[in-house]
Amino acid sequence: MEERLNMKSKDIDRLRVIRNIIEGKMTWSIGAEMLRLRIRQIGRLCAQVRLKGNRGILHGLCAQPSNNRLDAQLLGQALSVLHDPMWRGFRPTFAQQKLEALHGISLGVETVRKLMILTNIWEPGRRGATHRAWRERRACVGMLIQLDGSPHDWFEGRGPGCVLIIYIDDATSRVLYGEFVHVEDTLTLMRTTRTYLKRWGRPVAFYVDKDSIYNINRQAAVEEELRDAQPMTQFTRAMSELGIEVILAHSPQAKGRVERGFLTHQDRLVKELRLAGISSMEQANEFLWKAYIPDHNRRCEVDPADPVDVHKPLLASHDLAAILSIQIQRQVQNDFTIRHRNRFFQLQDGQPVHIRPKAEITAQERLDGSTHLVFKGRRLKFHEIPGRPLRPALVRPSQRAQATAPLKLRRRHANPFFAGISLTSSKAPWNPPASALLQA
Repeated sequence: MEERLNMKSKDIDRLRVIRNIIEGKMTWSIGAEMLRLRIRQIGRLCAQVRLKGNRGILHGLCAQPSNNRLDAQLLGQALSVLHDPMWRGFRPTFAQQKLEALHGISLGVETVRKLMILTNIWEPGRRGATHRAWRERRACVGMLIQLDGSPHDWFEGRGPGCVLIIYIDDATSRVLYGEFVHVEDTLTLMRTTRTYLKRWGRPVAFYVDKDSIYNINRQAAVEEELRDAQPMTQFTRAMSELGIEVILAHSPQAKGRVERGFLTHQDRLVKELRLAGISSMEQANEFLWKAYIPDHNRRCEVDPADPVDVHKPLLASHDLAAILSIQIQRQVQNDFTIRHRNRFFQLQDGQPVHIRPKAEITAQERLDGSTHLVFKGRRLKFHEIPGRPLRPALVRPSQRAQATAPLKLRRRHANPFFAGISLTSSKAPWNPPASALLQA
């Protein structure tokens, strides 16, 4: 049976020259010049072709297993782990890291990628090239913090649905704080921001999207235009009182650092929680703070252009409990009561500041669930009442007499047709003659 050899075009040209030399059609010196080899190498090739035939032109290691090939047993162990249902959806890079961390199997990323493709565990996909304008990172830590939340099935049906809130520094790509919460609303954002501020201090600016938590899509009211102020949400108002700027991003790509980070978290963090057997928010937050965020920052953090941390400390005048609250303006009634969310509050005597009826005070709904009333920066003394006491209506004598009259008579008095006619006379009513009716 004739042997089949795989040769490159370079090997075929070299074999043709060596055959011509062996058959005496060409000298060694001309063949060496054509192949750009030394004459001694031409002699070796001629001897190999005479001994082995056409195979002699090929290198001796051609079609032989590599001396640096990986152990088949090691590859089998890796494949058995990758086929485990717990590893469903792992990408090559993440799978390579977890193979080394959990099972001590040290393989290259490209090796794991080829194994996963050959065994149909993973299919490579092409990403479309979209042009985006590059924005330079901020120079220092704390100059710009990208803030966003991601609702996702983080527990893959094993636990309740939740949202991951992330605070990531623009200068270093470091996740400064993260937390799983039930819902992304104003009070939740205030609570997570309070934890961030106590841990790191006040950043220069927060970079957020145009969600209704951060942005009001309406024109300024007349009172706001008179004050030359723009309408602000509760969160933006609180950050303004703390001296923190809130910058709105016009597209998801503008704050791509936190958006791309969520793609990584939705891939890796979900699988980390699966491997750890975590199915509750409390356990997930502990794992997030103690294991996942430190490991993520170790791999993804970059050095800032300037090592200075520009976070500003909280001042003694910053009452976070009052600032990070829902603040609504309410008016004092004549009986010094205030109605707020269908609840009634009675202001007490002896307030720290003078209050008049119709005064505008601020009702604060704080994070601990309590309600406080504030006027000119001073907290007021009050207590809740079940409702405003009802007062009897003042009735004038004429109205009282009219109210005691029969209903039919009251209606006739109100009708102008009966004006000038006595409705209380005991005489029989006047009946006009038929001739008058005919003339009419």
